[in-house]
Amino acid sequence: MASACSTVGVRSGTEEPVYQVVERVGDLEIRRYGERIAAQTVVTGDSAEARNAGFRKLAGYIFGGNDRRMSISMTAPVAQAGDPATGSETISMTAPVAQTPSGAGRWTVQFFMPAAYTMETLPVPRDPAVQLVVVPAETYAVLKFSGMGSVPAVETHTADLLSGLATSRWIPRADPVAWFYDPPWTVPSFRRNEIAVRVEPATAERP
Repeated sequence: MASACSTVGVRSGTEEPVYQVVERVGDLEIRRYGERIAAQTVVTGDSAEARNAGFRKLAGYIFGGNDRRMSISMTAPVAQAGDPATGSETISMTAPVAQTPSGAGRWTVQFFMPAAYTMETLPVPRDPAVQLVVVPAETYAVLKFSGMGSVPAVETHTADLLSGLATSRWIPRADPVAWFYDPPWTVPSFRRNEIAVRVEPATAERP
């Protein structure tokens, strides 16, 4: 099964940030995520160009562009110690890749790091445009969709997400973010994409 999934580009056993579904609103999931670490970079251009440029910068970091020359596997789900003779180490990468608007023509692209690592144990990026950041625990409304993560698709599903929230008890508190779980060569019908937005309940009560 793993080799078949690799052929069509479907993620196989890739670690994802842990979350709890606290409510369902139609096709939406209200998810509570714990604190996590991301490598991020800010890039310019249209949505697709920015995603590709951000991916390349972050891939440089996880494939050895760091102070310890550590390599992060995009397919292995478990952290592994490397060869003691070379001092190299391989750690697993997680899904999704996140893309958030950061002003006119500017986008923040993030790779989430495996939960086993801390800010102290992750290597330092050699590219100053790549930063390691702590993403706080947050609640998101999330809408899944398959197919291409094109600009029109993202815009359509963003509108669907916000429309679904309009009659719920949840209020958006940030700009929506697009999450992409699969490599670009994945067959579109097998792709998993999501639109998410940070939310809070309409009442003073917190989940």
